[in-house]
Amino acid sequence: MKKIAVIVVFIVSSGMLVSCGQGNASSKVKKENIENAEKRDNSINLGAPVISFDKEEFDFGTVSEGDVVETTFVVTNTGKSDLIITNAKASCGCTVPSWPKEAIAPGETGNIEVKFNTSGKPNKQSKSITLTTNTETGREVIKISGMVTPKKKEA
Repeated sequence: MKKIAVIVVFIVSSGMLVSCGQGNASSKVKKENIENAEKRDNSINLGAPVISFDKEEFDFGTVSEGDVVETTFVVTNTGKSDLIITNAKASCGCTVPSWPKEAIAPGETGNIEVKFNTSGKPNKQSKSITLTTNTETGREVIKISGMVTPKKKEA
């Protein structure tokens, strides 16, 4: 039994030595990847972007069922590196956000436009839009709310 264990250890050790000696690892590294990593690291050293809103919640008041209400949230990058919003997802299909697809430079602003279709949504409404960003938290949430007066039922 000892002989088998010694043979297995010898074979495994030999295999590891042979496999590690194949080629130079630095020759496999792409210069493009190194340059991209350096740019990313320099951006990280500046600090994460910081997103500021002109408002984080919008109350559209009382509207009639069937109306489409719209608002714009103005975002400002108050950080020291580019702000990137990669996605904006509403809590309901009746709410459609559109956001800047390009980076927002430090000190610059961008608009997030939100449309809410009240059809089939009577009474008190509250919807959220979750932004996926490169801020420190990675997620930011804005909200809309209001009252939708139901359509009168036809007899």
